[in-house]
Amino acid sequence: MATTLLLSLLLLSPLTFSVPTPMPTPTPSPTPLVRSTCNATTYYDLCVASLSSDPAAAAARDPTALSSILVSRAAADAANASAAAASLAGAAAAAEPSSAALRACAAKYAAARDALGRALAALAAAEYDYAFVHVGAAAEYPRACRALFRRQAPRLTFPAEIARREDALERLCTDALDIITLLGD
Repeated sequence: MATTLLLSLLLLSPLTFSVPTPMPTPTPSPTPLVRSTCNATTYYDLCVASLSSDPAAAAARDPTALSSILVSRAAADAANASAAAASLAGAAAAAEPSSAALRACAAKYAAARDALGRALAALAAAEYDYAFVHVGAAAEYPRACRALFRRQAPRLTFPAEIARREDALERLCTDALDIITLLGD
């Protein structure tokens, strides 16, 4: 009897005490406009994923709106990278060369964010040449950050976290530039 009761408890316990796992929220499928616009970009998968994850893309009526979404996302990434670099600089001893380089990187990413803000204003005014210039400048600021680390003697190690953010921002800017190029045609 005790064995049967124990066996019953063991068999039922996983069912009784299991915690349901939430189902992942599916990413909405891209609209035809998103697919056709992203076909013209360098990083198609990134473009589709970035736009499909933003609810505003479903309501977009033209590539200008889609480029604005990518530029906004890039601006948010630049702001986050600036905060990450500032945080790393704060964690490093003030006398360390990496602290100064990280503070300069935080400023470079803040400048990239500002340039992307100007690009958004240019897109809203249909000034696509200016938007292109501002997004191009925003893509260059992170490269200047990496160069700061290379120029130090002895050479400093570029933080992996900042390298990942640099790559992500560069890819978003590249796709935004690809779409802005379509707008000027």
